[in-house]
Amino acid sequence: MKIIDKYIFKTYFSKLISVFIILMLIFIIQTFWLFIDEFAGKGLDFFIVSKFLIYYSPKLIPLVLPLAVLLSAIMTYGEFAENYEFAAMKSTGISLKRTMIGLLIFHFFLGIGTYFFSNHIIPYGEVKYFNLRKNLGKLKPALAITEGIFNDIGEMNIKVEEKYGEDNRFLKDILIHEKTNDQKNRIVIKSLTGELKSATIEQQMQLILFDGYRYEEILNKNSNESFFPHARVKFEKYVMNIDLSQFNNINLNEEKYTSTYKMQNVGELITSIDSLEKTFSKNSNVFSENFSNKNNLYTELENISKNNNDSINLVKYNNTLNFTEEVSKLNKQEQVLSAARTSIGNTLRNLDVTKKRFFIFQKLINLHKNSLNEKYTLGFGVFFLFVVGASLGAIIRKGGLGLPMVISVLIFLTYHYIGLFGKNAAEDNTLSPFIGSWISTFIIGFFAFYLLKRASSDKNIFTFEGVNLFMLKINKNFKKKILLLKEIKFDGQKN
Repeated sequence: MKIIDKYIFKTYFSKLISVFIILMLIFIIQTFWLFIDEFAGKGLDFFIVSKFLIYYSPKLIPLVLPLAVLLSAIMTYGEFAENYEFAAMKSTGISLKRTMIGLLIFHFFLGIGTYFFSNHIIPYGEVKYFNLRKNLGKLKPALAITEGIFNDIGEMNIKVEEKYGEDNRFLKDILIHEKTNDQKNRIVIKSLTGELKSATIEQQMQLILFDGYRYEEILNKNSNESFFPHARVKFEKYVMNIDLSQFNNINLNEEKYTSTYKMQNVGELITSIDSLEKTFSKNSNVFSENFSNKNNLYTELENISKNNNDSINLVKYNNTLNFTEEVSKLNKQEQVLSAARTSIGNTLRNLDVTKKRFFIFQKLINLHKNSLNEKYTLGFGVFFLFVVGASLGAIIRKGGLGLPMVISVLIFLTYHYIGLFGKNAAEDNTLSPFIGSWISTFIIGFFAFYLLKRASSDKNIFTFEGVNLFMLKINKNFKKKILLLKEIKFDGQKN
């Protein structure tokens, strides 16, 4: 490695490490504030909170690393251009591309490293973070209840629309499914408001409900009965005792969840995708066969159509018996038509439900494919963002944190949100998962080569030569018309 390469690498690497650490700290602090409600009031020590943030931090690398590379490259090459170091390099025959060779090799290996990081470290961190968060949620019922979703607490499943007040102990719009002795959800409780408070008995907490109803399904002794009776009780105040012993004996290191798509490496994702696609294909084929075999409806409609070819003329039937038979035939046809309409309505509803079910299944497949492609896109994105940053730095000729920070944030946000748009479109099957995952990388790659070409030629990002020529033409033609009008006016006055 030549002295110039060592100098460029040292300057860039020092900035990359500094920027990466600063950005990482900012994102970690943001993460802490994001989950502050889940930490507060649980008596967690510094070690547990630190462990949570450490497990969560690998998820931040795909955001922090590309931004750090982009900003460091703009700062480094902008500083070189601002201090006329590039001018000195060019005077000795060293071009911009030559100065980037060493760093391009570095980012090539950095891209390979990000692949292994995405394939091993991020899934491992996801497993640890997800399970630790689930276990932390069980430490206190008040904080184990998440707004807007059903939460398992002991022998009941509870959903609240809003938590408020001190320690979030006041609840609003509560819906509870409570299990009976046979472990069936036969009891439903609904109330407008509620409150969580400590009970007089140790290891218990009271859930006090106000203004609601309690519904309980009554088991039939006669199994042949076709109806399912239930009891409804209105209450102004209803007290439930929650056993806290299970919340105080939580193993925070327990890992029950290990198989979501975010927790899988490349090999596991390929296996999952293959299995899901086979299941999807099998279910769709079975549904198609079952649907096509239901041809009784079509037979009935065909018979009706044939019978209706002969119109009923009431005048023609003087005999009462004949008239009765014809009316009877007509009533039968109407019954068949009514049954057909009902059957068609049920079929359409079943199709709608099946369509939604297949849509969700396809979305799950696409999520796995997106996760698989993300293992590769990070490395390419880092490589191309370095080229963009180095080229922009040489063009704008400005070091420091001011302008480079603004430019890098704008470029990164554009790159990031294009990627989000592509992934969301891929999830809904609007785009293929491959295109949706790679679209931002393709765009930033094209932009990188364009900027590198401009910077190597000492040109600005955009040239206005064509616009200038166009405006000169317009100005020239305008002057000609003015002179022509003056000549015509002068000749008129002369005559």
